Amino acid sequence: MKLRNVILIIALIIFTDQALKIWIKTSYGYGNTGITGLSWFKLYFIENKGMAWGWEFGGEWGKMILTLFRMVAVIFGTWYIGKIARRHYSRGFIICAALIYAGALGNLIDSMFYGLIFSQSDYGIVASSFPSGGGYAGFLHGKVVDMLYFPIINSQFPSWVPVVGGDDFEFFSPIFNIADASISVGVITLLIFQKRFFKKHKEDEKPTVVTSAEVSDKMQVL
Repeated sequence: MKLRNVILIIALIIFTDQALKIWIKTSYGYGNTGITGLSWFKLYFIENKGMAWGWEFGGEWGKMILTLFRMVAVIFGTWYIGKIARRHYSRGFIICAALIYAGALGNLIDSMFYGLIFSQSDYGIVASSFPSGGGYAGFLHGKVVDMLYFPIINSQFPSWVPVVGGDDFEFFSPIFNIADASISVGVITLLIFQKRFFKKHKEDEKPTVVTSAEVSDKMQVL
């Protein structure tokens, strides 16, 4: 797979992810729900300080460590994707790596810059870009914007179920973004098809035997 095609995939994911995040951030107050006309899909604006799917990690210091880890992962990923593209790894493996890389970079952009270029979002208050008083946080302390919400099933556990009987049940409850989805699709696909991806790469790497021996038309093939 050509490197320029890999770069195109990454750029498309990042552009789509950032365009949707910026639109949500500057159009919705925190916790506002967008009308999609579908009962099983909503736009629901929230922000998180932690990992993908809204997980938290150790407060402000955890946020800093996580952002630095993302930076290291993106730097390593830049080198690694170039390497596997040049060595002609399996197309499927390269695409999975590109999806994971693009997702990590998409969320890293939020963490690095959103605190500097946006004002604080709050309930009923829509953020503005490049506010005169400065952003809501410093470098590396921006919050990751999430908005994709798929409440496919809203029901209750049967009363006879121990402990949770009668409680509300929702599937699928996490709120995420395109970058999260890109990482998840890349990781899950890689786990499912890893044997096929690496088997194909090993077959492609089989050496070709070169010989200088002359072939005579009198040689018999047994």
